Amino acid sequence: MTDYAELPGWTHFYSGKVRDLYRPAGVPADAPAPEILVVASDRVSAFDFVLSPGIPEKGALLTSLSNWWFNQLPDVPNHLLPAETIPASVAARSMRAKTLNMFPIEAVVRGYLTGSGWAEYRETQSVCGIPLPAGLKNGDRLPEPLYTPAYKAPLGEHDENISFERSVELVGAEDAAALRDLALDIYRRAAAIAEKRGVILADTKFEFGRNPENGEITLADEVLTSDSSRYWDAEVYATAGDPAARMASFDKQIVRDWLAANWDKTGTPPELPVEIRERTAARYRELLERLTGH
Repeated sequence: MTDYAELPGWTHFYSGKVRDLYRPAGVPADAPAPEILVVASDRVSAFDFVLSPGIPEKGALLTSLSNWWFNQLPDVPNHLLPAETIPASVAARSMRAKTLNMFPIEAVVRGYLTGSGWAEYRETQSVCGIPLPAGLKNGDRLPEPLYTPAYKAPLGEHDENISFERSVELVGAEDAAALRDLALDIYRRAAAIAEKRGVILADTKFEFGRNPENGEITLADEVLTSDSSRYWDAEVYATAGDPAARMASFDKQIVRDWLAANWDKTGTPPELPVEIRERTAARYRELLERLTGH
């Protein structure tokens, strides 16, 4: 499915659409690995296809942003381990991470009405079963951020939006409440940080696991990146008359739009033109610079 690098000291064991996972060399395949190496590739996916070629420097840009956000949340336990054993060839786009017992839930937080939430609201005046006031428009800020968990489906299947009650059935009442409260707290803090930099954090998703050593709920995976979050330019949002323009996101929407206009979704997707790849990379880079200042 994908090409991956052979790395000294590490053994590849899985490749997703955009990331490659490694375990320490020498750990038997049937034994639990105490840590993993998460390598973000430059691959880009859309409409359930991995496209070609990739986006220049995408893996490094998203890893840099994720690490910056982990540093902004020093009191939130996370899965990062010291980077000294990461091979130099992939250091800019890799995270050395503690192995956790992952919860089967994506902790989704929505601060604005858009995407699938907007589609549901038009039909039911609710999002994931949570009633909302009448008269909201696409892109409107919600009265309060909503926690709308999703069930992480098995490989090859689509994740499924679930109710909070269903999350209780999956992980128990105490953990379900802890995941909800932690996700909402991180979202509010991150949204405030982004707002000071002229950026709106419209929505995001977090993944959490339990540290097997101390039982602590721990923030894992990438966090608050362009691939896991929807970011908008605050000034454009406030001044643009066109709803689509005010919600132009700092992510791969350029790729989706080009593909939708140039492919009928049958057969193999066409190769991405250089201009589309470079424009997408520029959006990723602009968000990193806006948030981090470098």
